[in-house]
Amino acid sequence: MIDFYLYDDTEDTQTRFVGFVGEHGRYDLAIIKSDRYFGKSLVLNTQSSKFGIIGPDDLEEEGYIAHILGLDDDEAGEVEGFLNEIIV
Repeated sequence: MIDFYLYDDTEDTQTRFVGFVGEHGRYDLAIIKSDRYFGKSLVLNTQSSKFGIIGPDDLEEEGYIAHILGLDDDEAGEVEGFLNEIIV
């Protein structure tokens, strides 16, 4: 039995599921917007089961998207291009 919870919240979210094909691969993402992450989005790569909390500042960080979503550099460039359009 758990005696102490750090948090146990229920929140309405906006979830977008997107699949697209680029020159370097196919991408299946779920983008979850919530008040929990201070304006950032929870982005899930459903092919690799990797995810990250991503905001505009993270998109500027070289290599972050590749690392956090389990992509190579070419794939990450395509995903970054898409995320730059929807994460503001």
